[in-house]
Amino acid sequence: MIDLDKKWAKREQTIREHTDCLLKNADILQKLGYLSDNMYHLLKLSCEYHDYGKMNDEFQKRVTSPKKILFNEHKEVAHNVLSLCFIDKENKEEFETLENYYNVCYAVLNHHHYVDNFEEVRNKEKLIDEFVATYGGQPISGRLLKKLIKQKMNLDAILLKGLLHKCDYAASGGYEIEYPNDFLIDSLNDNFLVNKKKKNPNANWNELQNFCIENSDKNIIAVANTGMGKTEAGLLWIGDNKGFFILPLRTAINAIYKRVVKEIIMDEKSNTRVSLLHSDTLSHYLNEDNIKEDEAIDYDNKGKNLSMPLTISTLDQLFNFVYKYNSFELKLATLSYSKIVIDEIQAYSPDLLAYLVSGLEFIVKMGGKFAILTATLPPFIKDYLEENIGKIEFRKFTKGDTRHHLKALEIEIDSPFIAKHFKIKGGKTLVICNTVKKAQEVYGYLVKEFSEEKVKLIHSKFIKRDRRDKENDIIELGETEVTGDEIWVATSIVEASLDIDFDYLFTELNDLNGLFQRLGRVNRKSSKEHMLEEPNCFVFTEINDNILTNEAGTRGFIDRKIYNLSKETLFGYEGLLPEEKKFELIESTLTSSNVKGSTFDREYQKYKKYIEDLFVGEMNFAEVQKMFRNIISYSIIPKSVNEKYKEEIVALKDVQYSDAGYLEKVKARDQLSAFTVSVGMYDLSKSDRQKAMREEFIVTRCKYSEERGFERDVVEKDEIEVASGDMFL
Repeated sequence: MIDLDKKWAKREQTIREHTDCLLKNADILQKLGYLSDNMYHLLKLSCEYHDYGKMNDEFQKRVTSPKKILFNEHKEVAHNVLSLCFIDKENKEEFETLENYYNVCYAVLNHHHYVDNFEEVRNKEKLIDEFVATYGGQPISGRLLKKLIKQKMNLDAILLKGLLHKCDYAASGGYEIEYPNDFLIDSLNDNFLVNKKKKNPNANWNELQNFCIENSDKNIIAVANTGMGKTEAGLLWIGDNKGFFILPLRTAINAIYKRVVKEIIMDEKSNTRVSLLHSDTLSHYLNEDNIKEDEAIDYDNKGKNLSMPLTISTLDQLFNFVYKYNSFELKLATLSYSKIVIDEIQAYSPDLLAYLVSGLEFIVKMGGKFAILTATLPPFIKDYLEENIGKIEFRKFTKGDTRHHLKALEIEIDSPFIAKHFKIKGGKTLVICNTVKKAQEVYGYLVKEFSEEKVKLIHSKFIKRDRRDKENDIIELGETEVTGDEIWVATSIVEASLDIDFDYLFTELNDLNGLFQRLGRVNRKSSKEHMLEEPNCFVFTEINDNILTNEAGTRGFIDRKIYNLSKETLFGYEGLLPEEKKFELIESTLTSSNVKGSTFDREYQKYKKYIEDLFVGEMNFAEVQKMFRNIISYSIIPKSVNEKYKEEIVALKDVQYSDAGYLEKVKARDQLSAFTVSVGMYDLSKSDRQKAMREEFIVTRCKYSEERGFERDVVEKDEIEVASGDMFL
């Protein structure tokens, strides 16, 4: 055997040194309790053998050359392929079983994907034989190759390969493979609960939170009323284990991150304990007071490398592994020893729900656990889960004070009706529409009736700077203790991402589940019993037919069948709506048999089958990122905004194209993005769309104002309100 201390793995690190770093990482995973004894043994073998192939002459020339030398496919074999030659099946003591041997071979052969590894073996038999003749080992047989191809969907092989990736990437990147979670339970008990007891000496964990503590070793679903402390319940369920907290909206993720840092962790070690994970994490960190600028990149990388004990993330950052792109196994291996909390599962579209269910099914098979905590749960979604995963521990916590007196009106949303009510009753009034266009229309009527001081508008099509100001204003007014006479017209972005408490709600119907989410913005803390003598929530059940889906699935974004089921359930409803009644209505309406054949169900089944039929390596990572989000949107700067802030925008663009440092460019990009608004493809002309695909920040001719936001100036089409405008960004 060649002396590995004399051969180079990298320019300044020998193969032996690099291999020892991997073995150290494997030891860390074992000490944290993340590996079975057999998997630890196989991982150490994989780490040991993974880079032996780098001793070949061509690799050594490249790694030691002062000039960059490209891989010569005519003279060189990928080093991971050559490493396979040193794994000896006859070494019975090392492998114990043939299955163990094949799994190690599979992990080592495929720990890189610079080439098609199986084709590399087939096409370079002569070069491989020459390497074996020089350095020892044995040729790679066709029989072995056929066996390894079959290992692609072997769970142990997938896990081992993912763990090898994790050890290798951490060693190469020089970062900590995992930080221990030895703090979360103490932090919850010592910080959060102690603070509660200061306000109420009898305070303790409630029935939802105790359910999560008692069932922390199981997969669970808990349906609980708004205000029951689902965040704390989820953290208690995770306990002192590696955990991920997944939410659909970035604004909600950022809010929970702040709460965890300020109310639960409450110490200077938060940068090794909890992290954010979404596409704009670094920019968020740069705007946080408790994070030093020079530490932000390192902190961001810890989250991206999945090293942190607690990560608060969007779905796309983790569950894209379901596409089985090359190296997908690293995420899956990490999730195999993790506990995953899914918040508000009902908010996902059918494609994303299919990815989520497929991912959870895979994770459970690998040993991971999940908890679904939600305010509402249509039974058909529970059925989707149990069809694939089996029985899940389920509990509902829906008893509570009645907060809503609902009146269903069989008409389209009526601005004069809202105006008349406000003139008589006043109060903090929230109006929720299904589209931006309708919200702007209602706002236009109400602002003429009253004034811009009394009527405000918020939706996804404001530039980020204006939207941030509006979010701050509505949150300030939405504090339970704050009183006032003001109308806010909004879209679905207020359903889950903003913690607000209004006196009255007027809303279009989208579906029963969405309606109950919207009701959660009114009398949120059950403190306004005096307002329940008359309706405090009005739902208008007639909506524009153009936004309902059709049979072909080519139009609309509200499922026609689910909408009609919801409308029938609400027909003529007027009276108190207890919390348990909401659950009963969803249970009886949104059943699997009722929803079967709906656009939602068809789309879910289509995407679920698509995921199941994918083979490993069929898609590359860039394709996955586009396909997972399935949102065609463009960030533009409205012309009027560009003219108003021209000097600032030009200066920031100059930084973007200068030789400034990485952090300076990130900050400039973040500040530039504050002037942008995300719009759909039909909001732009064809030429603007093409320009937006080439440039990141384009200036577009359109109607825009701080009061009304972006208004389409091109082809008229009914648009989807993107609560999704925040989702996965």
